[in-house]
Amino acid sequence: MVATDLLGQAEHGPNSPAAVITSSAALAADLPAEIERQLGVLKTAAIAGEAWAEFGQIILVDTREEMLAEADRLAYEHVEVLTAEPRWFLENMQNYGALFLGPETNVAYGDKVIGTNHTLPTMGAARYTGGLWVGKFLKTCSYQQVTPEASAHIGRYGSRLCEIERFWGHKEQADLRVRRYGAEVLATQGS
Repeated sequence: MVATDLLGQAEHGPNSPAAVITSSAALAADLPAEIERQLGVLKTAAIAGEAWAEFGQIILVDTREEMLAEADRLAYEHVEVLTAEPRWFLENMQNYGALFLGPETNVAYGDKVIGTNHTLPTMGAARYTGGLWVGKFLKTCSYQQVTPEASAHIGRYGSRLCEIERFWGHKEQADLRVRRYGAEVLATQGS
Protein backbone atom coordinates (compact mmCIF):
# COMPACT_ATOMS: atom_id res chain seq x y z
CA MET A 1 0.00 0.00 0.00
CA VAL A 2 2.77 2.47 0.92
CA ALA A 3 4.69 1.78 -2.32
CA THR A 4 1.51 2.11 -4.39
CA ASP A 5 0.62 5.42 -2.78
CA LEU A 6 4.16 6.81 -3.16
CA LEU A 7 4.24 5.93 -6.85
CA GLY A 8 0.79 7.43 -7.32
CA GLN A 9 2.23 10.71 -6.07
CA ALA A 10 5.44 10.33 -8.09
CA GLU A 11 3.56 9.88 -11.36
CA HIS A 12 2.39 13.52 -11.27
CA GLY A 13 5.65 14.46 -12.97
CA PRO A 14 9.37 13.76 -13.11
CA ASN A 15 10.05 16.31 -10.36
CA SER A 16 7.24 15.24 -8.01
CA PRO A 17 8.50 14.55 -4.50
CA ALA A 18 7.30 11.49 -2.63
CA ALA A 19 8.41 10.58 0.87
CA VAL A 20 7.59 8.05 3.52
CA ILE A 21 8.29 8.84 7.15
CA THR A 22 8.19 5.71 9.26
CA SER A 23 9.26 4.30 12.59
CA SER A 24 9.31 0.79 11.10
CA ALA A 25 12.81 -0.35 10.17
CA ALA A 26 11.27 -3.34 8.36
CA LEU A 27 9.10 -1.09 6.18
CA ALA A 28 12.06 1.18 5.43
CA ALA A 29 14.19 -1.84 4.46
CA ASP A 30 11.53 -3.58 2.35
CA LEU A 31 10.14 -0.53 0.56
CA PRO A 32 12.82 -0.03 -2.15
CA ALA A 33 12.35 -3.57 -3.49
CA GLU A 34 8.57 -3.22 -3.53
CA ILE A 35 8.81 0.11 -5.35
CA GLU A 36 11.06 -1.48 -7.97
CA ARG A 37 8.64 -4.40 -8.34
CA GLN A 38 5.69 -2.06 -8.86
CA LEU A 39 7.64 0.10 -11.31
CA GLY A 40 8.03 -3.04 -13.39
CA VAL A 41 4.27 -3.10 -14.10
CA LEU A 42 3.19 0.53 -13.68
CA LYS A 43 2.18 2.13 -16.99
CA THR A 44 3.57 5.48 -15.84
CA ALA A 45 6.84 3.91 -14.61
CA ALA A 46 9.02 6.19 -16.74
CA ILE A 47 7.71 9.32 -15.00
CA ALA A 48 7.13 7.82 -11.54
CA GLY A 49 10.48 6.05 -11.59
CA GLU A 50 12.36 9.21 -12.49
CA ALA A 51 10.56 11.18 -9.79
CA TRP A 52 11.23 8.49 -7.20
CA ALA A 53 14.90 8.20 -8.16
CA GLU A 54 15.44 11.96 -7.99
CA PHE A 55 13.02 13.10 -5.29
CA GLY A 56 11.90 10.01 -3.36
CA GLN A 57 12.78 9.69 0.31
CA ILE A 58 12.52 7.08 3.01
CA ILE A 59 12.93 8.74 6.38
CA LEU A 60 13.31 6.43 9.38
CA VAL A 61 12.50 7.93 12.79
CA ASP A 62 11.99 6.61 16.30
CA THR A 63 8.73 8.24 17.41
CA ARG A 64 5.54 9.75 16.06
CA GLU A 65 6.72 13.12 17.37
CA GLU A 66 9.73 12.82 15.05
CA MET A 67 7.36 11.82 12.23
CA LEU A 68 5.35 14.95 12.94
CA ALA A 69 8.45 17.16 12.94
CA GLU A 70 9.66 15.71 9.63
CA ALA A 71 6.23 16.00 8.00
CA ASP A 72 5.90 19.62 9.11
CA ARG A 73 9.42 20.32 7.83
CA LEU A 74 8.61 18.87 4.40
CA ALA A 75 5.25 20.71 4.27
CA TYR A 76 3.96 18.58 1.39
CA GLU A 77 0.76 19.32 -0.44
CA HIS A 78 -0.60 15.77 0.00
CA VAL A 79 0.02 13.87 3.23
CA GLU A 80 -1.32 10.40 3.88
CA VAL A 81 -1.29 9.20 7.48
CA LEU A 82 -1.23 5.41 7.58
CA THR A 83 -0.80 4.91 11.32
CA ALA A 84 -2.77 3.34 14.13
CA GLU A 85 -3.90 6.78 15.33
CA PRO A 86 -4.18 9.03 12.27
CA ARG A 87 -6.30 11.65 14.04
CA TRP A 88 -3.36 12.43 16.33
CA PHE A 89 -1.64 13.88 13.26
CA LEU A 90 -4.77 15.82 12.36
CA GLU A 91 -4.70 17.39 15.82
CA ASN A 92 -0.96 18.11 15.77
CA MET A 93 0.26 18.70 12.21
CA GLN A 94 0.62 22.27 11.03
CA ASN A 95 2.11 22.24 7.52
CA TYR A 96 0.20 20.41 4.81
CA GLY A 97 -2.11 21.15 1.91
CA ALA A 98 -4.46 18.20 2.38
CA LEU A 99 -4.34 15.40 4.94
CA PHE A 100 -5.62 11.90 4.17
CA LEU A 101 -6.32 9.94 7.34
CA GLY A 102 -6.07 6.18 7.59
CA PRO A 103 -5.36 3.40 5.10
CA GLU A 104 -8.91 3.62 3.70
CA THR A 105 -8.24 7.16 2.43
CA ASN A 106 -5.76 8.16 -0.25
CA VAL A 107 -4.62 11.00 -2.47
CA ALA A 108 -6.33 9.57 -5.56
CA TYR A 109 -9.66 9.79 -3.75
CA GLY A 110 -8.96 13.41 -2.85
CA ASP A 111 -7.87 14.23 -6.39
CA LYS A 112 -10.78 12.56 -8.12
CA VAL A 113 -13.85 11.69 -6.08
CA ILE A 114 -14.29 12.83 -2.48
CA GLY A 115 -14.60 16.52 -3.14
CA THR A 116 -11.64 18.03 -1.33
CA ASN A 117 -9.62 20.73 -3.01
CA HIS A 118 -6.98 19.63 -5.49
CA THR A 119 -5.28 23.01 -5.92
CA LEU A 120 -2.79 22.80 -3.07
CA PRO A 121 0.43 24.54 -2.01
CA THR A 122 3.53 22.89 -3.51
CA MET A 123 7.27 23.15 -2.86
CA GLY A 124 6.88 23.60 0.92
CA ALA A 125 4.40 26.48 0.59
CA ALA A 126 2.14 24.68 3.09
CA ARG A 127 4.32 26.32 5.75
CA TYR A 128 2.50 29.62 5.09
CA THR A 129 -0.62 28.98 3.02
CA GLY A 130 -3.37 26.47 2.44
CA GLY A 131 -5.20 25.23 -0.61
CA LEU A 132 -7.19 27.32 -2.99
CA TRP A 133 -10.64 28.21 -1.67
CA VAL A 134 -13.38 30.68 -2.50
CA GLY A 135 -11.88 33.31 -0.18
CA LYS A 136 -8.86 33.65 -2.44
CA PHE A 137 -11.19 35.02 -5.14
CA LEU A 138 -12.81 37.59 -2.89
CA LYS A 139 -11.55 41.13 -2.65
CA THR A 140 -11.07 42.11 0.95
CA CYS A 141 -10.95 45.74 2.06
CA SER A 142 -10.36 47.26 5.44
CA TYR A 143 -10.75 50.71 6.92
CA GLN A 144 -9.88 52.58 10.06
CA GLN A 145 -11.55 55.55 11.69
CA VAL A 146 -10.83 57.01 15.10
CA THR A 147 -12.35 59.80 17.13
CA PRO A 148 -10.45 63.05 17.79
CA GLU A 149 -9.86 61.90 21.37
CA ALA A 150 -8.48 58.55 20.23
CA SER A 151 -6.32 60.23 17.58
CA ALA A 152 -4.68 62.42 20.23
CA HIS A 153 -4.16 59.44 22.53
CA ILE A 154 -2.79 56.89 20.06
CA GLY A 155 -0.87 59.58 18.19
CA ARG A 156 1.56 59.83 21.10
CA TYR A 157 2.35 56.11 20.86
CA GLY A 158 2.52 56.21 17.09
CA SER A 159 4.89 59.17 17.18
CA ARG A 160 7.27 57.38 19.51
CA LEU A 161 7.30 54.20 17.39
CA CYS A 162 7.94 56.24 14.25
CA GLU A 163 10.83 58.00 15.98
CA ILE A 164 12.37 54.66 17.01
CA GLU A 165 12.09 53.42 13.42
CA ARG A 166 13.36 56.79 12.09
CA PHE A 167 10.30 57.32 9.90
CA TRP A 168 10.17 61.10 10.28
CA GLY A 169 7.33 61.71 7.82
CA HIS A 170 5.19 59.14 9.63
CA LYS A 171 6.13 60.74 12.96
CA GLU A 172 4.94 64.13 11.73
CA GLN A 173 1.59 62.63 10.68
CA ALA A 174 1.10 61.48 14.27
CA ASP A 175 2.49 64.66 15.84
CA LEU A 176 0.24 66.92 13.73
CA ARG A 177 -2.82 65.09 15.01
CA VAL A 178 -1.60 65.12 18.59
CA ARG A 179 -1.17 68.91 18.33
CA ARG A 180 -4.48 69.46 16.60
CA TYR A 181 -6.77 67.04 18.39
CA GLY A 182 -4.98 67.05 21.74
CA ALA A 183 -5.71 70.77 22.00
CA GLU A 184 -9.37 70.14 21.08
CA VAL A 185 -9.68 67.46 23.74
CA LEU A 186 -8.15 69.74 26.39
CA ALA A 187 -10.43 72.61 25.36
CA THR A 188 -13.50 70.36 25.55
CA GLN A 189 -12.50 68.98 28.92
CA GLY A 190 -11.88 72.48 30.29
CA SER A 191 -15.39 73.76 29.47
